[in-house]
Amino acid sequence: MSGVEIGLVSVLIMLVLVYAGMHVAVALTLLSYIGVWLIRDNPVVAGKLLGKAAFDSIASYPFGVVPLFVLMGYLVSISDIGRDAFEVANRLFRRVRGGLGMATVGANAVFAAITGISIASAAVFTKVAVPEMTRYGYNPRFAVGVVAGSSVLGMLIPPSLLLILYAIIAEQSVGDMFTAGILPGIVLAAAYCLAIAAMARWWPSFLGQGARLAEIAPEPWTATLAKGLPIAALIVLVLGGIYGGVFTPTEAGAVGALGALILGLARRRLTRGRFWQVLIETGHVTAAISFLIIAATMYSRMLALSGLSDFLGQWIAASGLGLYGLLAAYIVVALLLGCILDSSSIMLITVPLVLPAIKALGGDPVWFGIVTTVAIEVGLLTPPFGISVFVIKATLDDKSVTLNDVFLGALPFAAIMVAVIALLVAVPGISLALLGRP
Repeated sequence: MSGVEIGLVSVLIMLVLVYAGMHVAVALTLLSYIGVWLIRDNPVVAGKLLGKAAFDSIASYPFGVVPLFVLMGYLVSISDIGRDAFEVANRLFRRVRGGLGMATVGANAVFAAITGISIASAAVFTKVAVPEMTRYGYNPRFAVGVVAGSSVLGMLIPPSLLLILYAIIAEQSVGDMFTAGILPGIVLAAAYCLAIAAMARWWPSFLGQGARLAEIAPEPWTATLAKGLPIAALIVLVLGGIYGGVFTPTEAGAVGALGALILGLARRRLTRGRFWQVLIETGHVTAAISFLIIAATMYSRMLALSGLSDFLGQWIAASGLGLYGLLAAYIVVALLLGCILDSSSIMLITVPLVLPAIKALGGDPVWFGIVTTVAIEVGLLTPPFGISVFVIKATLDDKSVTLNDVFLGALPFAAIMVAVIALLVAVPGISLALLGRP
């Protein structure tokens, strides 16, 4: 077999193995080794080449951003910042029809700017926002749906673990990916709020009685400021430091983790037992991400060695499919894979294959990363995988709300995400404007 044939067969076998239940990192590592062995006809060379790939993938200063932002996210999660963000947003939207739904979206956007973990957002706001919305007469199906939909903001608004993962795989600047994610994240949050307003006007039965103006007891603005200032300070400290050139994304992760630690101690939420649990969970997540990145680097190098990436680029150019035709096909595949795989796995499988062709056709890799992230995140809301939906169901105290209710509640928000993907594809400037690119 030629190198291209070995690469193609490896892709097919990988899909079979992953669908059969093998962990994607194990499948990628195994196929990378076998692929290089067959291409070079030497198992020793294959072992050395993949060993070097493993070392190069995580033995670098920028990779330190992963454990630091994970640590910051977990420290923030136990400090009740999610609850404070919801109460501040609720104060702002309490006079608007469907205001509690919009407050949930706004609070999730703020929470995303601190944590960068969608699952954490889903768990926190299931506990914070869903009981509040149902208490004021919102349809439970809408309540869980808006939490599921807005939780995906955690993987788009920086700092985002998925954007970090893409930056490492695609060899792009983490800071550039963070900057590029700001406007698309705001656009998606605004689209959710506009959709909720439209639902309250023309489809009030989906929202329930909560679509009416809620008579929520106001609190003094001083109390609102007291809740909002620590959140704003942490966001400015981390993101302001990156964009102001004060420190690198890796240093920002360290500073943010320290700020979150001080905040947790000041609020007396960080006991010794909780801190130990945070460290354990940070270690688990970091180890899992490290394994995935190592496997993705190995597989990318095997594909490059096989010549499959160049072959696909030449085939696409000869087919006349063009940049937008390729992108449309890629998005459809990403949406379908989202039904059966998690976000990281989809990115690890698809990006090494498609990115070279996107570059060859003149596509900006940063813009492609933002489109990829949003397309992949739709899978958090769609059956049968829908990890955010399962997290919400597992966290929910109301047993009368079924898993099917959560999926149906999230469906309108998944549709909104698809519309935003189309907008991001049609107007690349949304992703690239803050970078000063056309």
